[in-house]
This record gives sequence, C-alpha cells and structure tokens, in this order.
Amino acid sequence: MSLEHANNVYFIGIGGIGMSALARYFVAKGLRVGGYDKTKTDITTALEDLGIVIHFEDDVKQIEVHFLDVKTTQVIYTPAIPKAHSELNYFNSNGFHVMKRSEVLGEITRQTFCLAVAGTHGKTTTTSILGHLLNECDVEVTAFLGGISENYNSNLILNGTEVTVVEADEFDRSFLTLSPDFACITSMDPDHLDIYGDASELVKSFKDFSEKIKPNGKLFVKNGLPIKGITYGIEDDSDYSVENIKIINGSYEFDVKTPNTLLEDFKFNLPGRHNLSNALIALAMSVEYGLPHQQLAKALASYKGVKRRFTYQIKRDDLVYIDDYAHHPEEINAVHHAVREMYPDKKVLAVFQPHLFSRTKDFIDDFARSLSNFDEVLLLDIYPARELPIEGVTSQWLLGKIENRNKQLVQKTELVDVIKESDATVILTLGAGDIGEEVKHIKKALSHAN
Repeated sequence: MSLEHANNVYFIGIGGIGMSALARYFVAKGLRVGGYDKTKTDITTALEDLGIVIHFEDDVKQIEVHFLDVKTTQVIYTPAIPKAHSELNYFNSNGFHVMKRSEVLGEITRQTFCLAVAGTHGKTTTTSILGHLLNECDVEVTAFLGGISENYNSNLILNGTEVTVVEADEFDRSFLTLSPDFACITSMDPDHLDIYGDASELVKSFKDFSEKIKPNGKLFVKNGLPIKGITYGIEDDSDYSVENIKIINGSYEFDVKTPNTLLEDFKFNLPGRHNLSNALIALAMSVEYGLPHQQLAKALASYKGVKRRFTYQIKRDDLVYIDDYAHHPEEINAVHHAVREMYPDKKVLAVFQPHLFSRTKDFIDDFARSLSNFDEVLLLDIYPARELPIEGVTSQWLLGKIENRNKQLVQKTELVDVIKESDATVILTLGAGDIGEEVKHIKKALSHAN
C-alpha cells in the first residue's frame, strides 16, 4: 500500500497545526479521514465540522472500522506522539503503511513544483505570504501553513495541485525528506538543542537541506548566512533588497531592488523589520517563479497575517494589545523592535510563557536580556510541551536574571487581574504554549475595562 493508493487516511495527533493542514488536504482530495488527538481544541472542532471523526482517548477500540483495513488505510503520525502510544503500536505491529508527517509532505513535494521555506524563525509568516501571493496570481497552488492564515481562516490554501508551498521544519531534521525546486533559509539561530546537541549540528543540517533542492532549482538565503545562494536583505547589497522604506499609518511602503531592475510601490501591513524581511523573500521567490510586478504588489497589499504572529487584538489610540507566538530570544527581540518602531513613546508590558524546559535552560541569559528590554514583565510558568521538568529550570530562575524592577511571576488564574492593574498602554502576550488560550479572556477584560 502506498500513499497514492489509499482510500482512508488516519492521523495520530490530528490536532497539530501541520497535521490538520494535511487532514484538510486529503478531505479536499475526496479521501475518508479520521484521527486521534489528546485534547479537543478549536482546530479539532473545525476538522469535525468538515466531517472528520476524531476521538480523544488513546484507544484502538474507538477507531472507526474503515481505518482498520490494512489494504486501504494510510496512517500518518507526528513525532510529538510518545513511543508507548497504543494506537501507533497497533498500526505498526499489524502491517499498516505508517508514515511520519514530514515523509508525507516529502511525497507530495516530489510530485509537484515545490517552494519550501526553512529557517529557525519566520517560516510560518513567509510561507503564508508566499502561498497568498501565488494564490492571488492564479497559480494552481496548495500551501501547507504552520499557522492559521487571517486571509483564509485556515492552515491550508488550496487552489490546485501543480505547485506546493511548504514549511521546511528543522525540528527532528524532518525537512530532509523534502525535494524542493525553490527553497529559502530565513535564519539559522541556535534552537532545538535538545535534538541537535549543539549549534554546529544545526548549521550542518541546514547545509544538508540545501543539497535536497532538485537539479536546476534555486536556493535563497538571508544575507550573511554561511550558505551560498541568491541573497536577500534590507537596505543592503543583496541580490534582492528592500529600498526606500517609509512607514505610513502603521504600514510599510517600499521598493524592491532585484538583480535586474527596481520594482516600485509595494505596501505591506505587518509591523516589524523581521516581517518586512519575510515579505521580501516571498516576493523574491515569486519574481523568480515568473509572477508579474503589478499583480504581486496588489496581492501583498491585501495580505493580513497569521493568527498569533503580531496579531492586533485591540488597536485604539489609548490601548494596544498584541499577541505573538515568539518563543525564542531572537523572536522576542524582533517583537520588541517592531513595537518600539510603531509605538516609540508608549509604556510596554510583556507577558511571556517560556516554552520547554530545555529551551529555557539553553538560552536562559538570552531570554533574560531580551525580556529586560520591556518596561514591565510578567512571567508564567514554563509550558512543558513534550518534556519532563529539569531540576532547577523554572520561571523563577529566569525572573531572577531579568534586569527590570517591574517584573513578577504570575499564575494563569491571576493573569487578567494583574494586567488590568498595569498602566502600560501597549500589552503583549508572547509564547508558543497554551498562553494563546488566555488571549480571549485578556481581550474581553481589557475591552470591558475601557
């Protein structure tokens, strides 16, 4: 049994952002889809609305009978699933065709013209801009996104199957299963050291990825990275560079210098130089693919962003509340720069939930430095995700290293009340854990406070 012969697709961990995009893709192709996840979320509810049957206990007896046919069922799992998972073990020991999510993406990319976005930061935003540009220019594209696009309210853009846009994820080296025609690398800052051990192994992995590009393909790299390719940057000597930047009503207006010409009059509505850089590489890949300037400019101006990536929850003259997925010191720095560029004279409160004990331990001093830049800091306990606690690695330890008198550790239950006591007029929630679940409560409380 191989992927193209499957009638049924069963997902173990169907609620994950990448897994759910694949689930939507197979539903759109007319296959029967079902799955398991540990917890019910907005994502699983949206999948159930598509007719996908999902259960939330690890129990083979709850799997629908169609998915127990070894001849017609493809099983897909995420690496976040523990080795002892009884459903995964059942499928493995009964001769089912079982693949990791990244292997499935690899198969899909081999059969299409693939544009892949790699890098330790900026993948999701860049992928969603690129998918949106291609879609708006009527390319027959499927884009698999690692977040919910504000334009499509989905993590899948589906307008045909000739071209695919995918995130090339360096976590557990899964991007090495891809075969892109065009690929970009946005950044190679140390991360996932629980997997890689040290930063040099991570760099080696990106170099290995760059060699996965199909013959006659193209690699684009952020200027300054130690890998050869078509370079891009902001106001520098790159092959593709953003020039003549103006900020007008909170949006960027700019031109793009290409190797051959100057493309004028682009408008982009997301704040932050890091987002401008993401827009540039999406434009560069689109230009090299052959899309016309005017259509690209119109498409970029209509791009609205990704949920939890510098998402404005409240935007008033007297109060701004922004939620962002930032969970690495460099990402926190990028959010800080964006906020200071847009609101130079306002007091800024950052609420941060550290993600993973190992990441907190590996980057403790960098986290402390990046958080010290805000006027006021609230820390939540570390979100463990896939990990067990590491002795001595706590939010209290991180708090002690932050150089800021206005700092405190808060429990989630007290968070709304503590935020309401602050006189900051720009409020940020940052982190990749379940802090996203608190956003609606904070937004409601702040709206009522008005």
